[in-house]
Amino acid sequence: MSCVFCRIVAGELPAERVFESERVLAFRDIRPAAPVHVLVVPKAHVESLFELDDRELAGELLLGAAEVARLQGLDRGFRLIANTRHDGGQEVGHIHLHVVGGRRLGPMLAR
Repeated sequence: MSCVFCRIVAGELPAERVFESERVLAFRDIRPAAPVHVLVVPKAHVESLFELDDRELAGELLLGAAEVARLQGLDRGFRLIANTRHDGGQEVGHIHLHVVGGRRLGPMLAR
């Protein structure tokens, strides 16, 4: 298994897990961009958001992200990011949502 997120899901690589359900796992990003930076991934391998065709899994990812935000105390707000494919900045070929918060976040894109 070469996918780093599949290896984390399988327990082959360490990660600080913050939420888990039957189909979704959330763990802290190793290079956080904010005080709270958690990745939410499906346990089954899906390359990116572009390939996601399972509506139930899509909903579970969003619900998982919302639960992470609640568990991390992000009641003042947070950002949810899904970098998709090369031009979208996706670095790992396994769909993942970034839950980012814990401070006031600036504009998304430089103008």
